[in-house]
Amino acid sequence: MARVVVDVMLKPEILDPQGKAVHGALPRLGFEGIADVRQGKRFELQVDGELTEDLLAEIEKIAGTLLSNPVIEDYTVRVEGGRA
Repeated sequence: MARVVVDVMLKPEILDPQGKAVHGALPRLGFEGIADVRQGKRFELQVDGELTEDLLAEIEKIAGTLLSNPVIEDYTVRVEGGRA
């Protein structure tokens, strides 16, 4: 059984208020040396059976239409375990 991971991040030009809030809190908590923080989302999809090229293409469609907003977000798809 394969696991496909979809990471979704705001595009670099889009303001990330949650990331800024975390970045601002770090020094108050005693953490130094962090230049910036961006927050994103991670989705893990467990695949029944064999992960084929067709199924991976379907997952790419899912990532681009349901899991992310392509106007403001970028996404990456990668396989963890199993083969495509």
